[in-house]
Amino acid sequence: MKIALIQLDIAFGNPEVNYAAAERKIREAAAGNPDCIILPELWTTGYDLTRLDEIADHGGRTAGALISGLAREYGINIVAGSVAVRQDTGVTNSMFVFDRTGAPAGQYSKLHLFKLMDEHLYLQPGSAKGLFKLDGTLCAGLICYDIRFPEWVRVHMAEGAEVLFISAEWPLPRLSHWRALLISRAIENQCYVVACNRSGSDPANIFGGHSMIIDPWGEIVSEASGSEEILSGEIDLARVREVRGQIPVFSDRRPELYR
Repeated sequence: MKIALIQLDIAFGNPEVNYAAAERKIREAAAGNPDCIILPELWTTGYDLTRLDEIADHGGRTAGALISGLAREYGINIVAGSVAVRQDTGVTNSMFVFDRTGAPAGQYSKLHLFKLMDEHLYLQPGSAKGLFKLDGTLCAGLICYDIRFPEWVRVHMAEGAEVLFISAEWPLPRLSHWRALLISRAIENQCYVVACNRSGSDPANIFGGHSMIIDPWGEIVSEASGSEEILSGEIDLARVREVRGQIPVFSDRRPELYR
């Protein structure tokens, strides 16, 4: 499976600029004929949380229509990062996934809200898993801060997911944590990790970039710089089964004692 990660520099609080930039980058990435494209977290708005009542995407309809159309046009799976979505109960930080036909393949709302960036003041947490299938492969999609909760990642992997997609806006000062946590999640779950971070800055933060693809042995397949770019890499799903067969972590678990 060939994957393209779009490491965007997101325009703070300007959805129109971000929609145009994302479309341009998706079309650029599609020229390389990937099987899947992934975008970063909150790529439509950035962390302009105080204005979400004004700029959040109602029902995710605008972002959904754009990404669905591009997935269908190019015949490519798209993990559409996450967007601020206006719901009846408030605003969620939600990931949308579309298959090669442009049909919805999955949706996930960020479960763990990051209080250091005031997410809990402006966003509603999700309450469901992020499992979906792409081309018959069971995958999981989580968002940024979720990777600090290995038990939440393991819930998905224990159901057989082989690829973990992460969309993030991870700050530069904690870049070492980003790399260490992603490698750890790959090793302990014997899965591919495909993690798309943003680049650039907003009024309060500088973001780290360094989007990554990591194999089930914890080896880095490809890694971006800190700047805006499209990172490409290939994953071999047979490698997941090989590693899981070599060290049978999942069959050796004793979950009845993990309480």
